[in-house]
Amino acid sequence: MSAPLRLGERVLLLDAKRRRYLVLLTEGGEFHSHAGYVPHDTVVGQPEGTVVQSTRGAEYTVVRPTLEDFVVEMPRGAQVIYPKDLAPICMLADIGPGVRVFESGVGSGALSMTMLRAGAEIVGYELREDFANRARANVREFLGEEALVRYRVELRDSYAGIDRADGTFDRVVLDLPEPWQVIPHAESALQAGGILVAYTPSITQAAQARAELKGRWIDARTLEVLHRTWHIDGQSVRPDHRMVAHTGFLTVARFLGKGRRRDSAGPAPIGAAADPQGSM
Repeated sequence: MSAPLRLGERVLLLDAKRRRYLVLLTEGGEFHSHAGYVPHDTVVGQPEGTVVQSTRGAEYTVVRPTLEDFVVEMPRGAQVIYPKDLAPICMLADIGPGVRVFESGVGSGALSMTMLRAGAEIVGYELREDFANRARANVREFLGEEALVRYRVELRDSYAGIDRADGTFDRVVLDLPEPWQVIPHAESALQAGGILVAYTPSITQAAQARAELKGRWIDARTLEVLHRTWHIDGQSVRPDHRMVAHTGFLTVARFLGKGRRRDSAGPAPIGAAADPQGSM
């Protein structure tokens, strides 16, 4: 990561007002803004942290983008899942090296990149070819060509089923309007002990998904993540006036396996509050 900046990679330009610009360095290229332009040649060969000036004197600090930077600024077709939800999804789904994931609703590839970087192997179903192509391109650009060995996206409808030829999976991760339509198919594709996570914008979608997570599923729970930053300036310390509040609900459950059912409520989900009245 300490190598000089080179042609063909993306860099992040930060201006004095903390505005961020994702730029692909090309031979003879130029970054243009209201404050003039910066020739790419002045960036190529420099170390990270270099400060360059535009033709009108504006200064930009040049660094390589982190995964968070790339997800927020990358080219996209579909709306992406943002970093505040990406990390919890990977924690809830217990994503790690060698974990085999079925993903549906690939979109622009933000979640795919996060899971691939953690070492997962992914088979994704996506309805739209432009979204599938964009996801592959974003994965290739940020993680490199070698990541595509662990990433296969098919133009298929997961509501219609999960192809047996794709094998079995350790995890199912869904970003779909109607994830409950996929849950019965997931029961045929998941290994016993596997985990399903569904990201849904509305609570009614989450409730309908939860209604389907019965019988062969345990420890079902739904949560949302709220992201509040703080203003810290000397002795002035307070929450920022704005925060990233609701973006989506995360629903997670664990699969018991084929032929096993639990129709009772079962044990309380992890983190659930104890009954204040106790047992009688």
